[in-house]
Amino acid sequence: MGRITYILKRLMHMDYKAMFEKINSVHKKTKMSKIKIFMDMQKCARLYGAGYMDYDLFEMYNLTPEQRDTYLTRGRNNEIVVKYCDRSVLHYFMNKDEFNTHFNKYLKRDWIKAIGSDKEDVINFMKKHPVFMAKPIEGGCGKGIEKIKTSDYKSLDEVYERVINPEDNFELEEVIVQHEDVNKIHPHSINTVRIVTVVTDENGNSVLETPKEERKNLKLVPHVIAAYFRIGNGKFVDNFNSGGMTAPVDVETGVVSQVAIDKEKNAYTNHPLTNEVIKGFKFPYWQEALALCEEACQVVPEMGYAGWDVAFTPDGPVFVEGNEFPGHDIYQLPLHTPDKIGMMPKFDFSKK
Repeated sequence: MGRITYILKRLMHMDYKAMFEKINSVHKKTKMSKIKIFMDMQKCARLYGAGYMDYDLFEMYNLTPEQRDTYLTRGRNNEIVVKYCDRSVLHYFMNKDEFNTHFNKYLKRDWIKAIGSDKEDVINFMKKHPVFMAKPIEGGCGKGIEKIKTSDYKSLDEVYERVINPEDNFELEEVIVQHEDVNKIHPHSINTVRIVTVVTDENGNSVLETPKEERKNLKLVPHVIAAYFRIGNGKFVDNFNSGGMTAPVDVETGVVSQVAIDKEKNAYTNHPLTNEVIKGFKFPYWQEALALCEEACQVVPEMGYAGWDVAFTPDGPVFVEGNEFPGHDIYQLPLHTPDKIGMMPKFDFSKK
């Protein structure tokens, strides 16, 4: 019933113009008839929860039914969120100030909420950090983030008036100092690794299947599902949907295992701006990064499916932010899945 409801909602709110543009694009690449593509898209939506964006991005027209069934689609991702995440705790991840408060020990940097804090405290923060990041408390995909230099303004009072604009609703953060090995690849952004985790009980079941009053007695088991390097490309954000690129990281070794890809599906063995090697790069403090995520994902076990954006500093890994909706698009790009097997098998905890 949940899958049918999801499909009906998608049909009601679908951007049909964008869908037909995708159909035209697939037609040009495959020479399949547009009617056949349309019908195949509907089939993938019905059987696998795949939207037209998934169909194109994962090149589902090149996959067998068995291969298609291994892909984590938008619809399936929604189902996993519902299965593992209690809506009542989503706010810890949806609001950056709440995330920073709840997971403060993993940030290891100064931060302050602009609106609602005493002006003197905000001014003192800016005195201590004349260059800082201003992030909208709500929002994602790197949108609305600004890197502010106080020297660009006439006074700290002027900077203060800028950051307390209610339309932006900023929280301010100390700039992360990036480990030099990671910095060489792209020094203009903090290049993070998205580490996706799921928390289950010892039998592989969702924590939500246990009554609230009994959860404190559960033996929690963290699972690292995937790790992906997110790299900036000229901008000060590394987000895939804001001009960045992504490459899979081998969870066991911390080595980038494939080429980097941007949203236009351009592939990069070396970074186009610095010529630094991406494929084969090994992260410093990798085991510490895994341990950080495995510990943090148990802090709010009702948030059993989460994505953690980890930065690497000279002193070890730190959190940039957490994601209540880890996404699915960057984890199964065609160049990264030469065996044409998607992410779904990794969510089978019955054998782990």
